[in-house]
Amino acid sequence: MKVLQFTIPVPLDKSIIVQKDVLPFFYPHLHRHQEIQLTWIQKGDGTLVADNNMHAFRSNEIYWLGANQPHIFKSEPSYFMPKSKKKIVAWMFFFNPNGQLSAFFNLPELKLLKNFVQQHQSGFKLPPQHVTEVSNKMLRIAQSAGADQLMHFVELLKLLSSYQELLPLSASNKTPMFSEYEGIRIGNIYNYIMQQYDRPITLEDAAKQAHMTPQAFCRFFKKHTLHTFVSFLNEVRINEACRKLTDGAYDNIATVAYTCGFNSITNFNRVFKGITGQSPSEYVNSYFQNVEH
Repeated sequence: MKVLQFTIPVPLDKSIIVQKDVLPFFYPHLHRHQEIQLTWIQKGDGTLVADNNMHAFRSNEIYWLGANQPHIFKSEPSYFMPKSKKKIVAWMFFFNPNGQLSAFFNLPELKLLKNFVQQHQSGFKLPPQHVTEVSNKMLRIAQSAGADQLMHFVELLKLLSSYQELLPLSASNKTPMFSEYEGIRIGNIYNYIMQQYDRPITLEDAAKQAHMTPQAFCRFFKKHTLHTFVSFLNEVRINEACRKLTDGAYDNIATVAYTCGFNSITNFNRVFKGITGQSPSEYVNSYFQNVEH
């Protein structure tokens, strides 16, 4: 397991790092870095964990991740199959407003943009109606250099700051602080749960992964994630169920329930409604009505 803190290589002649990934799957470990990250997922699907919150992600979505915000884009399990021909394609922009750009952001003319950056430390998901406009701006930045690139970057920030309905990834503006050792431990636990969610997982199983007694594990997990082990596992499972339901590639709701680790359709329906506020069928109907509109 990689350490939680991640260092982005910064060229001496660049203050904005542009990276395009074409890979079999996303980097599979929970991590964080000093840079703010703007990610356009051109191709790929799975689960985004940001702080202690989970979001299903799909192709052609854009996410903003705050500085030092723990996160992982976990590709859907089929990407890891030995004969999988799937791949992810993503553009990622990194910038540190407190690094080389600090003097720039302290200019009085950029006060509103600096406020925008500071107000979104918990990250956000871009509403789908703005993805085309923002991704075009991102491509202009990727295709330019020098002063032109910096000007296009400012235009991108101005555009993002003009949107009123940005969807936060986390309810809290406080970024959880982990030591390196705690980060490794939490990352291992997250990774284990997200790989094994479709199978029976007990508290004892998870505690063994952290090399802790069940009692110590419960205290540690709640302190660092604000979740109980069961509530986190249920959110992982329901998040995956939502993705399967809205993909439409399933025989019936019961099939989704069992393939997401639930051994009872009654329990699945109860947990699903407790987390989403809707029954599975209501969720599906609501999702496709919004897509059509």
